[in-house]
Amino acid sequence: MQLVREIGDAAPVGGGFVSIGNFDGLHVGHTRIVQRLVESARGAGVPAVVLTFDPHPIQLLRPESAPPLLSTIEDRAGGLGDLGVDVLVAFPTTVEMLSLEAAEFFGQVVVETLDARGLVEGPDFCFGKDRRGDTDVLRVLCQEAGIGLELVDPATCGGEVVSSSRVRAMLASGDVGSAEELLGRAYSVRGTVVAGEGRGRELGVPTANLSGIATLVPGDGVYVGAVEIGGNRQPAAVHVGGNPTFGEPDRKVEVHLLAFDEDLYGQELEVEFLERLRGTEEFESVDRLREQLAEDIEAVWRYVETSAGDGSGTGEVDGLGVS
Repeated sequence: MQLVREIGDAAPVGGGFVSIGNFDGLHVGHTRIVQRLVESARGAGVPAVVLTFDPHPIQLLRPESAPPLLSTIEDRAGGLGDLGVDVLVAFPTTVEMLSLEAAEFFGQVVVETLDARGLVEGPDFCFGKDRRGDTDVLRVLCQEAGIGLELVDPATCGGEVVSSSRVRAMLASGDVGSAEELLGRAYSVRGTVVAGEGRGRELGVPTANLSGIATLVPGDGVYVGAVEIGGNRQPAAVHVGGNPTFGEPDRKVEVHLLAFDEDLYGQELEVEFLERLRGTEEFESVDRLREQLAEDIEAVWRYVETSAGDGSGTGEVDGLGVS
């Protein structure tokens, strides 16, 4: 996988099959498009190229309405590479680019810069100024330029089209299980371990506190989680939110690793959210909080054991590195 950040660098990857879109979160609808893109490109003996936008156009046009990201450009590059994409072009989004009419964008980017031999898109694809270019416009432009066009039917779940906005809404409400269905994998965030208040260790439940998370953090609550360390997935209880029992309103992501207690300060961790156990609560005493934390940890172990028992594990307990 080649990640191209400067549009001038895209010339060596010209002549491929291309799909254009934000691909934020790389959900199952995106996967369907990308799989078809790769299949078509392989059949034609040309590169499979995805063009996305950095930053998201809404961040320039309506920054106050910009949705939180589900994935960074690097996340998308990794996921697209796993699906067989050869090149990800992170198109530098500018106000000038967003002012291009659909035909201008098509001519400058699709034809001149990428020299696309074919396009693969979803049926709701829009492009150009004010998103005035739809698939009907795209079909005409492709015919005029002699470029093949394939539209892929959208993926649905629960009778509704899968979209990044649906995933965001599920995660914001803490419904990480439903979000996993739409993503085709557990949602995760990545951050650096920093020093906290030390309350977790005082309570007998030491936590790794994450900072610098660039993507959407699920809604407040306590979750079953998993973290890969040294090639092994470790089970975790993850708390998102403030600590109302101690009068601390600031939102945090605190990760208690059930079977790992080594120094992780300064390390980057990727935390998967597997299931929400409960909401964030204020307890009448520290002792009652301590009891609840013990119940949460027991619930995580039950989840791990149940997952292993239903055959979803890998020989270890749910593949979490605990035998």
